[in-house]
Amino acid sequence: MALSDPPTLAEASLEEILEKMQPRLKRILCRYRIPVQDAEDLLQETFVIMVSKWSAIRNPDAWLVATLSNRCIIYWRKCRSRLWDAVDAQILELMAETEAPPQEQSDLRCDLDSLISALPDRCRSVLRLRYGLGCSTAEAAERMGYCKSSIRKVTRRCLAALTHQLLGSGFDSENAKPFD
Repeated sequence: MALSDPPTLAEASLEEILEKMQPRLKRILCRYRIPVQDAEDLLQETFVIMVSKWSAIRNPDAWLVATLSNRCIIYWRKCRSRLWDAVDAQILELMAETEAPPQEQSDLRCDLDSLISALPDRCRSVLRLRYGLGCSTAEAAERMGYCKSSIRKVTRRCLAALTHQLLGSGFDSENAKPFD
């Protein structure tokens, strides 16, 4: 084996590999801006996967880098999804018939309609189908001419745009006080 060749699993123990890779793994976590409180969890997940696939791994260094990078990407996708799900719930609450006084409900609808009307046509259509008319994902996809898998991505992008509009207009998501 040449000096530059990475060790195989037969030639190096797990502890040696992890010790050698520690600085590089820390750089990956920094590059993806993983919060410190979540970084250890991602590393542990990566190590558990590594141990479970130990016999199939040929190049542990490359495997660790790729797997940790993928875990970081998945982490941020889940975070975005949670934010959009929270916005999703707020939109549904604002658009649903509530027991708020009629004037307040009318004002909220008017404010929400003005924010939605500032979005691109595609986003307005998707959001009105999904939340205004209560169409399912499949129904919205059919009406818009999208396949079911891509309408989810479009809906998420539209919710992200609406979230940006809501936050820009002073929506306080913690206290649910829109547009003050």
